[in-house]
Amino acid sequence: MRLFFRKYGKGGTPLIIVHGLYGSGDNWVSIARDLSKDFEVYVIDQRNHGRSPHSSVHDYAAMRDDLKKLMDAEGIEQAVLMGHSMGGKTVMLFALEWPDRVLALISVDIAPKSYHELALQSHSTADHGKMIDAMLELELAGLESREEIDRALAPKIGSDRIRSFLLKNIRRDSKGGFSWRINLPALRDNLPKILDGPGSNVVAGGHGAKIPALFIAGERSDYIQAGDMSLIRGYFPLAQLVTIPGAGHWLHAEKPALLLKNVQYFLDGIDT
Repeated sequence: MRLFFRKYGKGGTPLIIVHGLYGSGDNWVSIARDLSKDFEVYVIDQRNHGRSPHSSVHDYAAMRDDLKKLMDAEGIEQAVLMGHSMGGKTVMLFALEWPDRVLALISVDIAPKSYHELALQSHSTADHGKMIDAMLELELAGLESREEIDRALAPKIGSDRIRSFLLKNIRRDSKGGFSWRINLPALRDNLPKILDGPGSNVVAGGHGAKIPALFIAGERSDYIQAGDMSLIRGYFPLAQLVTIPGAGHWLHAEKPALLLKNVQYFLDGIDT
């Protein structure tokens, strides 16, 4: 699959940013522009998101392979890979499969584990099944503005912040009405795979990928927990962990300056 992407900067080390579930490269443009002072930054739309093609297949092996095809097509031999949430798992799986093509890994608020149990137990973890069902059940044909769509979603998705984020996926169709840009049926059908971890069989030679790795957690998020560091280092032995104060899961929207500062500090300390 040929993914849609935008590129910022010229001539520097390639750095690829991979968004999370319901997101797109558009969510990362301001951070990409800041990083483009030192890097050639690619912000991609993963399959079934943004302007990239739709498919009934949506698992990490497919998303990993999509990323490799993009790098091959662009002639990128090695890159820094940064991914948020679902995108973090995509870049982790890529790094475990092809560590020689990864200069450094940055995972934003996601660990290499399954999130099935956490999704059931944690108040800070989104109920993705409920959210997708709410969007699928919405009768967009009878709604005339984004404000009306927001009000219609509110009874089932109570968070103003989450609804605002989801509404970035609304577009005008060829007839002037509204439609969803993301492939909601495929995401609903593949949600168990999206919540899965990478699996123990992907650890290269049983020793993980020995590349520089930074895991960034939100203080108010449950996605990376205190006990996860031993698991993370099983996959990425050189991993570091930092926590952004006051941030939830969407760190790039909530605390962009602090996120950027930690990313830059990490990248300044490695040889790219």
